[in-house]
Formats: sequence, C-alpha cells, structure tokens
Amino acid sequence: MLTVYGDIKSGNCYKVKLVLALLGIPHHWHDMDILQGDTQHDWYLQKHPFGKIPLIETSNGQILSESNAIMGYLAENSALIPNDPK
Repeated sequence: MLTVYGDIKSGNCYKVKLVLALLGIPHHWHDMDILQGDTQHDWYLQKHPFGKIPLIETSNGQILSESNAIMGYLAENSALIPNDPK
C-alpha cells in the first residue's frame, strides 16, 4: 500500500491528499508535525535527507517527494491528466 508522509495543515500536503481522494487511491497517511520536528528524526531523514514533506513511499519502497511531482505521478493515465493537451 502507498504510504504518504505529510502534515494536513500544509497546502502542499493537502494537494496530494486531494488527488488521492479524487482518484480513490488507497493509502496510509502518516501524519508528520513539522513544528514538532517530526521530519528531523533519523528514520525520516533516511527517506528524505532534507526532511521535507510531502513524501510518498510505494509498496516496493520507491520514494518520491515534491508535491507537484507526486501529483503528476499519481494522476498519470487518469482523468485528471487528459490525453489531449488541448
């Protein structure tokens, strides 16, 4: 299952959450409180050395960060990105 690391109070994390909901993609949301330093724990810095959110981890361990890249990955071949660019 897809795991998303994010803070719902973050606009960039909310964008990812919205795409997941619109596409009905099952996922586990791992809430990270950046103000409490959750993104600076060693286990998280191994996933993202800069300690940024959002971040997704696929079931096979692939990591992707940056909200726009994540949204593009999730929406690829879906109704959210039409085949015809016009």
